[in-house]
Amino acid sequence: MNIIVNGQRMEIEDRLNRVDKLLHSFDLHVKTVVVELNRQILTREHHETTHLKDGDRVEIVHFVGGG
Repeated sequence: MNIIVNGQRMEIEDRLNRVDKLLHSFDLHVKTVVVELNRQILTREHHETTHLKDGDRVEIVHFVGGG
């Protein structure tokens, strides 16, 4: 399946067909990211139930703490 992640086209395996699985493949933790799918922000509760489709656009913003 082909999707666009943060502006870059990627081919992903079919087993990564949910948002939570995609985040896990990037070793990202749900509590430190915001995910936008096709210009709609997803709440954390929807990561496990939102399936990805060919052509989807995913934006992932990762928060980093510091001071």
